[in-house]
Amino acid sequence: MGMISEFKTFAMRGNVIDLAVGVVIGGAFGKIITSLVNDVVMPVIGKLVGGVNFTELAIVLTPAQFGADGKETAAAVLLKYGAFVQSIIDFTLVAFAVFMAVKLINAMHKREEPPAAPAGPSDEVVLLTEIRDALKSR
Repeated sequence: MGMISEFKTFAMRGNVIDLAVGVVIGGAFGKIITSLVNDVVMPVIGKLVGGVNFTELAIVLTPAQFGADGKETAAAVLLKYGAFVQSIIDFTLVAFAVFMAVKLINAMHKREEPPAAPAGPSDEVVLLTEIRDALKSR
């Protein structure tokens, strides 16, 4: 029973739960960025560079082989550099979005009021200090 209670203590620790929430939100955020890149940014970039779809860019290393009946017997070997370019753009946009989020959070922390100066001693402490000083001066 000791191992189960240790696991429960470990799993309920705040850092583990925070990490789990971060992973789930990060996965959802990744889907949003992927959609942004694939559905919004890349069509515009493709249009600007002449209608190129980056994910289809590839160099044929070995062409596909077809049999006498016209069916493909061996698939083409492709160096898909377009998918790599797409991944670099995805990464750059995700990194920029995270940078902007961190920058926003840091700016919000700076706007918070600085902690108030510690309050002076209470009236009782002041009175006791005066009594102590009066007794010392006798």
